[in-house]
Amino acid sequence: MRARQLSRRVLLAGGALLTGGAAGLTGCSDSGPARPAASPPPDSPETVLLKGLIAEKERTIALYSSLISDGAEKLGPFRDRHQAHLDELRKYVPAASASASPSPTASPVKASLSRLRELERKAAAARPRQLGGVSPGVAQLIASIGACEAAHAVALPKSL
Repeated sequence: MRARQLSRRVLLAGGALLTGGAAGLTGCSDSGPARPAASPPPDSPETVLLKGLIAEKERTIALYSSLISDGAEKLGPFRDRHQAHLDELRKYVPAASASASPSPTASPVKASLSRLRELERKAAAARPRQLGGVSPGVAQLIASIGACEAAHAVALPKSL
């Protein structure tokens, strides 16, 4: 049996059909409708928690800074520890969603030592409830932050 010979013309025509068909199947066309940009996936519960903690730390730092600017320099180490917490928390937030972090807002409550003490106490009390469902590294960080906040509540000076 003799093998069938394909002419050059048949091969070129078949190749053109295949190429055109493949382009049509994959949607590679300049005249086709544009696809809408995919929306980013929602943040994970852990990322939502971290963003909330970041915003909380930013507000706390602002409160400390307002008292320090009023002459309470001895509060500097307390604020610096909160800044260290903030820096660590930011390491766990994906870069794409970090820019969506809420910016610090001025607190309508006037900063005072009693206000800071209460804020530190409430923050430390909230930390154990935030440990469930997070990764081990984040849980360790949150627990450490809570311990530091509890120490702050006790260690803040009684007066300036």
